[in-house]
Amino acid sequence: MADRATESRIDAALAERALKHDDRGAFSQLVRRHQGLVRAQLRRLTHGDHGWADDLAQEAFLQAWRKLALFRGEAGFGTWLYRIAYMTFLQSRRTHRPQVQYLTDNDGSAEDDSSRLALRRDLGNAMQGLAEAERNALVLCYEFDLTHEEAAYILNISAGTVKTHVARGKAKLRQSLAAWSPESSG
Repeated sequence: MADRATESRIDAALAERALKHDDRGAFSQLVRRHQGLVRAQLRRLTHGDHGWADDLAQEAFLQAWRKLALFRGEAGFGTWLYRIAYMTFLQSRRTHRPQVQYLTDNDGSAEDDSSRLALRRDLGNAMQGLAEAERNALVLCYEFDLTHEEAAYILNISAGTVKTHVARGKAKLRQSLAAWSPESSG
């Protein structure tokens, strides 16, 4: 797997081809490269509502195609795309009435032991107890492995504010889960 800088150069080249030559194949490659993480980001934001997340992902990719001329390369293409997805979510949330689904992640696999599932459930519940800004910062920085600067770009806030949200969120999670044990979660 290529490093971040190489991935960023590949994305930039594909975006340039898509824009300069109206190359839908190049844009399709960008979609394939990023659709998994965009959908995962949106599924987290929609609390596991896969249908809503997939609709939002489709809208985000359409918006990215329409706004491709606005991509300047100041942030990586993926970061730019995640910001579009996040803004699409914020706009949709105003009118959408989601059915909240809590994190269970039980796929029936024999390897899923009850303590791991209990921890995921309790962590999901603890994450729901965070302020939205803290939860979003933690998800972007830890689940999607973005830098504070990339998360700041997506959330349209300063990197310092992202760091504050991450620190506060981690402290609240530590407090919420301090007494966690598989036996106490049931």
